[in-house]
Amino acid sequence: MKKIISALPVIVITLVSQAQNIVANWEGNITLQGNQIPIVFHISKDSSNKLVASFDSPSQHAFNLPCNEVILKEDSVILMMAVLKGKYEGLLSADKKQISGTWYQGGGSLPLTVNKTSETGTVKELKSPQTPKPPYPYLSEDVEYFNADKTIQYGATITYPKSNTDGTAIISYAKPPVYPAVILITGSGQQDRDETILGHKPFAVIADYLTKKGFLVLRIDDRGIGKTTGNFATSTTADFEKDVEAGLDFLEKQPQVNKQKIGLIGHSEGGMIAPVVASKRSEIKFIVLLAGPGIPTVDLMAEQTEAISKSYGAPPATVKASGDLYRIVAKEINKTADKELVQKNIRIKINEWAKTADTSIVRALGFADTAIINKNIASQLEAISSPWFKYFLAFNPQVYLQKLNCKVLALNGSKDVQVISKTNLAGIKLSLQKSKSPKFDVIEIPGLNHLFQTCIKCNPAEYGDLEESFSPKALEIMGNWLQKNVN
Repeated sequence: MKKIISALPVIVITLVSQAQNIVANWEGNITLQGNQIPIVFHISKDSSNKLVASFDSPSQHAFNLPCNEVILKEDSVILMMAVLKGKYEGLLSADKKQISGTWYQGGGSLPLTVNKTSETGTVKELKSPQTPKPPYPYLSEDVEYFNADKTIQYGATITYPKSNTDGTAIISYAKPPVYPAVILITGSGQQDRDETILGHKPFAVIADYLTKKGFLVLRIDDRGIGKTTGNFATSTTADFEKDVEAGLDFLEKQPQVNKQKIGLIGHSEGGMIAPVVASKRSEIKFIVLLAGPGIPTVDLMAEQTEAISKSYGAPPATVKASGDLYRIVAKEINKTADKELVQKNIRIKINEWAKTADTSIVRALGFADTAIINKNIASQLEAISSPWFKYFLAFNPQVYLQKLNCKVLALNGSKDVQVISKTNLAGIKLSLQKSKSPKFDVIEIPGLNHLFQTCIKCNPAEYGDLEESFSPKALEIMGNWLQKNVN
């Protein structure tokens, strides 16, 4: 799911001097409402000896993003962010190991200090032993198809069991064997068909596992990435629902698909989308929700804000206040389309809150005086008033869960700090009890984070440090449930 800053800027960096002092990995944190949001810059040289860079925001699921210009004048570093009408300004320390500065975005500003963590300037290479590698013991085809009105072309991979010992494709048969089929639905943020996150490819891992279990699996590039066209930036979850329906239309035309056994597996935001599509399309016979929401998203995001703050060691009072502030901001977003009025109303409510709150907490959360309040409000509104976020904040998954008439498996990790397991699984269970679902199971898996990795610190910054791409235990639970309830 998305965080408080829904889309941090993509920064492209070109250095004009002191290159030997700046080529490195640089890491720091932006503090917003008590949350530590990790930022990583990777600055290196290309084959022509030109300085290039990429940017990570691990808690945003944004990794290895291409970067643009940095001006380096003596010890002053200026990173221009035209895409967000912002910039980062800082001073390189005397020992060239730190840049201390300010992040400017959307009319607001936040302090940001980054430290040199290595001299390589490259993304940390992770071992991902679970990522499947060819030759596969099944058939894998890259496919392309269009939506109904031909406005979007989708790129995808379809995998299914081999029909012959010699590997002959199923389609060569006069009457090919058919298999139960699933569509994988990615989480928030622009994802490729493998849901690639810092070298991990969880959807490739899931597809590999389920195909070996006898399922046909379709995984699809999101809008504007890979082989899929369309504008991701202007799309909402409602548009992504239509993308899944286009995938369903394509799947139903495939001769290898058992039309009576089609389902959806959605992760995070994909777990929002799966029930919506299943509530409209009767051909969906089962869905699997991986860290899917079970409570209204305003409440989900406030809980997320508190849990992430706590995972980075914030005091309990600060943790609670961060959630309270999120609710104040989020609940005003959809009350009116007048951005100035929204900002005014939020300013009034935060000032009221600040008058009664502990002064140390007010300072810690960045609301010490009127000028700071105004800057922080402007910065947050820029981040969370996009069409996607406004739709997201107004969403209540319980409406669609209660309409289901298919089998459901809901899984979540006990250490998830983005979609809190306890409250969301309880919400899913309560809604399904009111539905016409013939069978549902709600399971919390101990020790797993939002990406279904076995975690240690269990905060978003750790996602890229873990070698596990997707818990074998979670795969086993999902695979066994599907074989029992679908095959």
